[in-house]
Amino acid sequence: MTIKVFWQDPYLSELNTTIKSVHGNRVTLAETIFYAFSGGQESDSGTIGDYPVLKAEKEDREIYYIISSDHTLKIGDVVKITIDWDRRYKLMRLHFAAEIVLELVYQKFPEIKKVGAHISQDKARIDFEWSENITSFIQSLAQETQNIIDSNQKIISAYSDESSEQRYWKINEFSEVDCGGTHVRNTGEIGAIKLKRTNPGKGKERIEIFL
Repeated sequence: MTIKVFWQDPYLSELNTTIKSVHGNRVTLAETIFYAFSGGQESDSGTIGDYPVLKAEKEDREIYYIISSDHTLKIGDVVKITIDWDRRYKLMRLHFAAEIVLELVYQKFPEIKKVGAHISQDKARIDFEWSENITSFIQSLAQETQNIIDSNQKIISAYSDESSEQRYWKINEFSEVDCGGTHVRNTGEIGAIKLKRTNPGKGKERIEIFL
């Protein structure tokens, strides 16, 4: 099983590691800083050795990386992983902004149901199953979210169960929240945010988050 260094140090953008397995153009690594799409957060962009990662796939607790089929990598080869740091940092900031928004929405509407989420480097979105229009709530939600961000408090991110790789985050305003994404160290790093409400379909509400 690949050691997920992106949890130990989400600010690391380069890492030397070894190829653990090779199946055609699908490889695994001994350790990795390269996050694979999970929980709505997009995969990192970057390279393994000289090869761009075309796709990163999480299966159970393993991560498989798809590279070009003309690669020459072999088991045991030492390689450098490099990720696009600018992209990673935007993903981390938008991810945690979305987490704050989600928890505040749960506090306001205990019966609301999240039915989807997506975090890209340009924006984050959260979809809810909800029959009411939340337009009137957006302004106050944005202000409450920004107040928490501006408190510049430390974000605790750790294992709740290391054997099963279950993780959580915690700040003062909320109880422990299960999450296996990558997080910034403190809320202030997120910066100024903007929220937008859209309607993706009948009985649904969507909140989009921008930096």
